[in-house]
Amino acid sequence: MKKGFTLLELLIVIGILAILATAVTLVLNPAELLRQARDGNRLNDLRALNNAIGLFITASSSLPGNIFNCTVGTAPYTGDLGTCATNVSTVTSGAGWVGVNFSSMAGGSPLSRLPLDPLNNSTNYYIYRSNGITGSNDGTLFELNANMESVKYSEAGGNDVESNTKDGGDNNGVYEIGMILTWI
Repeated sequence: MKKGFTLLELLIVIGILAILATAVTLVLNPAELLRQARDGNRLNDLRALNNAIGLFITASSSLPGNIFNCTVGTAPYTGDLGTCATNVSTVTSGAGWVGVNFSSMAGGSPLSRLPLDPLNNSTNYYIYRSNGITGSNDGTLFELNANMESVKYSEAGGNDVESNTKDGGDNNGVYEIGMILTWI
């Protein structure tokens, strides 16, 4: 008597495995999990950059003025503030997209390099704006922005970080962090 599986038994097992694999893929939604991971990187990047700029302001009392930069290769943001200049350099010496010379700080730069958006395309990119010392401004005003792509972190999601009730800014479709959140 031969021991083994019949063709019918093998087909049934393969069919069951295919159904389980499809169900797991639909439930876990790997594309959404990747979007959430990139959004998590965006939040961490901008929080770290916000903290570094805060340290710079504490050390030097003001920011370089009139900087309006995007990290993407083309200038996607055009609004009442004009079109942001593009700069994808990640150096911390003042020539990077933020334009703050973190390397001049007494303890050295708090960042090894400036972060870039994980996708850095015409939809997902970072924006930095400061206006330095002008009029009644003491040179400490800046704003950082990023667009979230996952359902979880976007305006429609449960952990929404974009709406103005969550981040305090004036733009419901963008995550805003900084000292003044009404510029962009």
